[in-house]
Amino acid sequence: MADKRISIGLLGYGTVGSNVYRLLDDQARDISEATGSSIFIKKILVRDPSQPRPGAPQDIFTSDFADILDDDEISIAVELIGGVDPAYDFVSDLLKKGKAVVTANKQLLSRRGAHLFELARENSTRIQFEASVAGAIPVIKVLRESMVAADLKSISGIVNGTTNYVLTEMGRTGSKYEDALARAQERGYAEADPTEDINGKDAAAKMAILASIAFHTPVGLDDVACAGIENISSLDIAFAGELGYTIKLLGVARLYGERVNVRVHPALVPDDHPLATVSGAYNAVFLKGTAIDEIMLSGPGAGGMETASAVLSDMVSIVTRPQVSPLENPVAYRNLGFFPDDDVVSTFYLRLEVKDEPGVLAAIARVFGDNGVSIESVIQKGRGAHAELVMIFHPVREASFQAALDTIVNLEGVRGKPRPIRVEGKEHEH
Repeated sequence: MADKRISIGLLGYGTVGSNVYRLLDDQARDISEATGSSIFIKKILVRDPSQPRPGAPQDIFTSDFADILDDDEISIAVELIGGVDPAYDFVSDLLKKGKAVVTANKQLLSRRGAHLFELARENSTRIQFEASVAGAIPVIKVLRESMVAADLKSISGIVNGTTNYVLTEMGRTGSKYEDALARAQERGYAEADPTEDINGKDAAAKMAILASIAFHTPVGLDDVACAGIENISSLDIAFAGELGYTIKLLGVARLYGERVNVRVHPALVPDDHPLATVSGAYNAVFLKGTAIDEIMLSGPGAGGMETASAVLSDMVSIVTRPQVSPLENPVAYRNLGFFPDDDVVSTFYLRLEVKDEPGVLAAIARVFGDNGVSIESVIQKGRGAHAELVMIFHPVREASFQAALDTIVNLEGVRGKPRPIRVEGKEHEH
């Protein structure tokens, strides 16, 4: 029998909130046996408490935040309303009251996380956020606790299930981007408005959180350069496959001495790299460090029940560890600078549509040579009067590669816009 009752205030009752309530109800006995406590949701904050909502008693819904904030019996608040406003004010007030907070809000943490962690520390409470990144994969816990002495040097991964599903479908079926996205929406892997997923912003927010924890330095959403998958074609995926690669939307965070570089972009990943095998809506995070070599965590990255599971795990963690550890609130103790994107050395894939006539390839190669860019391999396939020219390059400073592209786009034999995609994972050793 449970020794004590733990009262929860839930902010938001959408897909994740309703699944948290359901999961807590379904697993009540197991949770009680494991924690010695009976955890129950006392109040749920919604816009309109009079609207019927399945799964929870009507009398616990409220539109008054004070019903949670000022209730001394409620010791844990779960924020699931999303966005920065009014979530930031709600979470700040809760922490100032000394209440522990669990959140799945990646936008909030990627923009205001440093201040919220400091508030938690000042008020001897904690903010848990496992559900904000990679769904049911416990990557936050691993970074904060298991990797504290790993001397991490890089984090790379697939942290958005929508884009991974779309790219997987394009590779599996040869379908166009628009058709694969429509299937993702039909299956519930993409929102009606999938913009934040497709343009890379969702992944950028998650990478800001991961980099902040891994490298103990403030990294905000605005510090993460990002590009999405809107311009990836089935032709690029087919050429990548022919060259032994799979295209993924990757988040990449690396240390360069005492500086950090964090970004999100499509990338060709070698077919024998562990990340290449992560398909569908699954996520994976690949960690490299001096003390650990390489570790990959993977699993379901999205979905109401998966996110609810991570939220519930954070609630249980708070209940079973009432004393706040310094590890609970990752206040940045370093203030690393940012390594410029232009100075990053990368490997590139490039697809060009060119006139199929003598001298065009020579002119393109000359421009690359003038900018210190070395070509590793070339594929040329004719299509009537035109040809697709596909190249893989040796590692090069990104500013040099971009300077070459700025010249090449104006060459007489080049049609349309060059299609560069970075190549990641070639340094991985098996």
